Amino acid sequence: MPTAYIVDAVRTAGGRRGGRLAGVHPVDLLAKSLDAVVERSGIDPKAVDDVVTGCVTQAGEQAMQVGRMGVLASKHLPQSTPAVTIDRQCGSSQQAIQFAAQAVMSGTQDVVIASGVESMSRVPMGSNATFHMKEGLGHYMSPDLQAKYPGVQFSQFMGAEMIAQKHGFSKDDLDAYAFESHKRAIAATEAGAFADEIVPVAIETAEGEEMHTVDEGIRFDATLEGIAGVKLISPDGRVTAASASQICDGSSAVMVVSEEALKAHGLTPLARIHNLTVTGGDPVIMLEEPLFATDRALERAGMKMSDIDLYEVNEAFAPVPLAWLKHTGADPDKLNVHGGAIALGHPLGASGTKLMATLVHGLKRHGKKYGLQTMCEGGGVANVTIVESL
Repeated sequence: MPTAYIVDAVRTAGGRRGGRLAGVHPVDLLAKSLDAVVERSGIDPKAVDDVVTGCVTQAGEQAMQVGRMGVLASKHLPQSTPAVTIDRQCGSSQQAIQFAAQAVMSGTQDVVIASGVESMSRVPMGSNATFHMKEGLGHYMSPDLQAKYPGVQFSQFMGAEMIAQKHGFSKDDLDAYAFESHKRAIAATEAGAFADEIVPVAIETAEGEEMHTVDEGIRFDATLEGIAGVKLISPDGRVTAASASQICDGSSAVMVVSEEALKAHGLTPLARIHNLTVTGGDPVIMLEEPLFATDRALERAGMKMSDIDLYEVNEAFAPVPLAWLKHTGADPDKLNVHGGAIALGHPLGASGTKLMATLVHGLKRHGKKYGLQTMCEGGGVANVTIVESL
């Protein structure tokens, strides 16, 4: 079977809700990452066979096939470049990578850009469902679905609380993990660890035009006491907004190519895609599936956790990576070494390719070989992607 290679991976720095990226239309935000990955690879834009874009809230400014709109807004990609937009909830653009890799490995395409975008400031989370409900246009819980899951509310917040309780994590445990996420993100930013992955975005400020290059969600003055003082989301729970991922605006892109494309276009690969796995599990506890998806991915790859040098486990809520560490026995010093979504933000549909940008550049920066990325997703689904740095 042909091999799929990652040539380059980029992301914008995250913007807080109503923050520095809120003035940028999501279509234009996506185009920034698409253009950057094309420019940096040096490939002829006409050689791109397809663009696969992850986006969760496909409504308003992210409606009408936002992936295609991003291509049309691009400076470099011709209008002949096709695109498709997919929704696998928080794993949408990680799935975009896997679809791109599958296209290359099947031999049907040679150059595919996987990408993602989410402007959570401009297109509020869940608005693609709530606007219809308010207008009396129906609810996604069908009669048959309600009969199968009577009285069940599919809630990520509830799922996070269930994981914390099931795995025995206290509020103090979650707060300590959240503080560590900020500390690692601060250290990475100050060390320039994100320099190779971040795409500068021009923004308008009160002082004039600036380039947005630093993740806005990082609390550079974070303290454990401050995090511990944030009120609980549920009065009898353990999770707070401080131990949950931040609402975020951003885009990202990863170029996936075949070996033939490497030779034909003189490209230098960053990494080889080693394993693609996706599994489905309990939709109620929902966010626990990365634990079991990782087991399956390692088994299919013929690898052990000790073979993996760096892990990116999306910090949707602090209980998720903590439960993943407990279940897998993984080394916490290899987990989210540059911080995670609690500090850096979680721009839903963009997070999969965003984490891959951080992972492949992190492997190169630290001189490591194998990286594993996994994401919890709405509905109890999880993706796992294993890559080998080259």
